[in-house]
Amino acid sequence: MLKHRVIPCVLLKDWQLTKSVQFKEFRTIGHPKVTSKIYNKRNVDELIVLDIDASTNKSGINFEILADIANECFMPLTIGGGIKSLNDINKLLAIGADKISLNTIALKNPDFIKESSSKFGSQCIIISVDVMKKNGVYTVFNKNLGFCENLSLIEWIKTCERLGAGELLITSVDNDGLECGYDIDLISLVCKEVNIPIIANGGASNPQNAVDVLKAGADAVAAASIFHFTKYTPNNIKEALKEAGLAVRL
Repeated sequence: MLKHRVIPCVLLKDWQLTKSVQFKEFRTIGHPKVTSKIYNKRNVDELIVLDIDASTNKSGINFEILADIANECFMPLTIGGGIKSLNDINKLLAIGADKISLNTIALKNPDFIKESSSKFGSQCIIISVDVMKKNGVYTVFNKNLGFCENLSLIEWIKTCERLGAGELLITSVDNDGLECGYDIDLISLVCKEVNIPIIANGGASNPQNAVDVLKAGADAVAAASIFHFTKYTPNNIKEALKEAGLAVRL
């Protein structure tokens, strides 16, 4: 049986690791190398780092600091943000990334999903899908492109799967950073439509939230605020998952 994963998902901004609140406000978590060392000690299964400076400011991928993070990681590392070419992916894998997260470039050019998964393998390619409700409807949202109103959420996730994505990182922008729990309805909807693994992200406030969203169909949970601004640790989540009868690596 595949074990469910507990994954910190953090943002690289101004040479610091941060956590957003609904993609607007940012709270500093700490220095990238120091924080990576802490994650190593806290028994996390993977780490996701999204370089939002590269994505939103067109400043270029910060390979220097990402290499420092990779050198400190003893768990699988996913890197995303600002990727524009297969060469960018090559360079990120060369500095130590295990998986690559795509977002804006995939929306602009869906064929890039096929190109990258064909070259590097589906297991390497994660598509990050940010979702907000607009007029009560789950809508694909992108920090650079805004609401993608002409693209239905279900159509988009099925396209990602068909083109070779290995996993989907589904983030509820509405719940992001609010510590109000995962959007169970969103994750349930997505899980019914595709067969690739789903990582639920946005809103975790306590271990029971992780239990609930995994029982709703997610394969893994991503979070950040809960690990830095509450009393709960990754091991607390894993213990709750075990008690709930869910397979997890302890």
